[in-house]
Amino acid sequence: MAEPYSSTFWHRDCTLCGACCAAPDIAALNKPLGVPCQHLDRGCRCAIYENRPKVCRNYTPDWVCGEVAPLPTLEARVRRFLEIYGLA
Repeated sequence: MAEPYSSTFWHRDCTLCGACCAAPDIAALNKPLGVPCQHLDRGCRCAIYENRPKVCRNYTPDWVCGEVAPLPTLEARVRRFLEIYGLA
C-alpha cells in the first residue's frame, strides 16, 4: 500500500468511512451515484484494493472525509457527502 499523505486540511489519512466508495458514481465499476460499491465490505474496506481501478487509486482523502467520517452510519456519511457536492 502506498504511503498516505500526511493529514492536513487538503490531504487526510483514510478513516475507512466508506463514503468515497459509496457516494460518487464510479464509471469504471458501473457504480451509480449514492450506491455502495459492490466491492466495499462490511468494514468499509475495498475487497479489490490491490486491483482497484485508476480512478479509485487516484482518490486522495481530503476535508470532506474529515467532515463525513464522524457520522454514525454509512448511509449518513453518503447523504452528507452528496449534500456537500450539491448532489442530494
